[in-house]
Amino acid sequence: MRTFDEIRDTVETGLGRRPCDLKLANVQLVNVWSSEIYPTDIYIRRGRVVSIDPNAGLEALETVDCGGQYAVPGFIDTHMHFETTMLSPEALASVVVPAGSTTLCADLMEIANVAGADGLKAMLTSMDRLPYRMLIEVSSRVPTAPGLETTGAYMGAEEVAEIMDWPESVSLGELDPSKILLVGEEYLHKVADTLGRRKIVNGHAIGRMGQELNIYASAGISDDHECVTAEEMLARLRVGMSVLVREGSTERNVDALISGAVREGLPLDNLMFCTDDKHATEIRTEGHINYNVARAIALGVPPVEAVKMGTLNAARHFRLEDEIGSIAPGRMADILLVPDLTDMRPSRVYFGGRLVAQDGALCEVCQAADYPEWILNTVRLKKPITAASFRKETNAPDGSVRVNVIDLIDRQIINRRLVTELPCAGGEILPDIGRDIAKLAVVERYGKTGGVGIGFVRGFGLTKGALAYSTSHDHHNIVTVGADDADMALAVNTIAEMQGGLSVVCGGEVLAKMSLPVGGLMSTKPAGEVMEEQDAMNEAARQLGCVGSAPFMTLSFISLPTVPELGLTDLGLIDVLAHKLIPLESRED
Repeated sequence: MRTFDEIRDTVETGLGRRPCDLKLANVQLVNVWSSEIYPTDIYIRRGRVVSIDPNAGLEALETVDCGGQYAVPGFIDTHMHFETTMLSPEALASVVVPAGSTTLCADLMEIANVAGADGLKAMLTSMDRLPYRMLIEVSSRVPTAPGLETTGAYMGAEEVAEIMDWPESVSLGELDPSKILLVGEEYLHKVADTLGRRKIVNGHAIGRMGQELNIYASAGISDDHECVTAEEMLARLRVGMSVLVREGSTERNVDALISGAVREGLPLDNLMFCTDDKHATEIRTEGHINYNVARAIALGVPPVEAVKMGTLNAARHFRLEDEIGSIAPGRMADILLVPDLTDMRPSRVYFGGRLVAQDGALCEVCQAADYPEWILNTVRLKKPITAASFRKETNAPDGSVRVNVIDLIDRQIINRRLVTELPCAGGEILPDIGRDIAKLAVVERYGKTGGVGIGFVRGFGLTKGALAYSTSHDHHNIVTVGADDADMALAVNTIAEMQGGLSVVCGGEVLAKMSLPVGGLMSTKPAGEVMEEQDAMNEAARQLGCVGSAPFMTLSFISLPTVPELGLTDLGLIDVLAHKLIPLESRED
């Protein structure tokens, strides 16, 4: 909110009574309001744009000749979980800010499911020092699937309403359709409280079409980031929902959705970009929202319109266009200098009129916060984990048994339900590694039940050993996949010893491990060290046969009980669309 004194200062500066702090001279302004690109100068005072008039002739304490580079508004990520980058908010700055992202709309449901509102507060301790703006999408579902998983915390309507009043809070975080279609009153209260504050509700309408989608939208849901086809995108636009076009590590949707929009001639005003879940290593190699914008241009979107999708469209969606999303008088001076619009890699990044990144690097290191000791010790196994913990018993005679298997889909987080025969012997269901069907398990890690949910997954590529990860959406118990029960046990116990992280095990030996002590989700190390560790973990996973560029991201989503068709939690196998536990052994003929 701007004060009287701030507004007066801006006006008097524009009248020439006070000097500007900064003049960015000789730019090609990408004006997302008028859809023009033209030469001008930009005048900045106390973090805000004072004038973009080429004839203003205002005095400035500092002048930077931009050499005709494009001046682009700072990019906005409309939906992301920074926990899945494995980086702290401070370390994340060195990855996303040089790529031009100056505003992150963060749904902190991961740390919320681990540690509740106290976890959110712990993550925000350094917000004032960050060289980017973190806006909060208040977690709507803690837990995500009540009765179908065990989480570390609970946030009801009262807790959500309290957090919604924080100045950083801009929306109610992603709400899956089951909460609406099953008329979950607690969630409807959360929606009503949010709408009553004139804030929006983020959606998660994966797989929903027709009347179900209409009912969902009628509850006041504003957007969806789960579209994977142009048909789904159009259906959401038709019911008045915006589409957050996603490009994460495993959720690759930009090409399909943008090419579909171009092909069908759809209006772009209600399309914007997000990453959702993207590891730091992919951000380093590809980019962040700037990648989405550049890719849209390559797919045929006019450059100004692509930039608008990454800036003004997003700001309007969150009702913040008076503050961010454009280079215009009175707005925050979040400005990128970009030599080439087709590449969209900024040479300079200004945040609130301050130079924060140049030539791909931060200008100043953002020091990590001092996190409270309790958030660094959140892994508590109720009982010992051994190879026997992963034995899946059956009454079927030796030979084979029909089993519900999670069948992965490449480059997507959705999966298929596969009913197939698996071998069984000695009263135990076994994996079939020769057919790329590995054992999957989720181990409760909050010291509450000691539950171990067991299932099977096809498509991971694992030929030996085991992987484990303490980031398993959204409950964040320890998920493990393996060809050997003893290796799976060692992988889980290794993570417990580290108080969260990743592990790769083979033949009773720990091949690689990576500690994530902050809530069992994030590292306290600088981004460069974390990315080196990520690379080493991915390479170790590939040595076991794992396919795909992000095996641990894939592993983290297998357990999600809100992404169809199947999920696995510490309580067992979940039919996502039916929102219920189902037997591992299939009763289908």
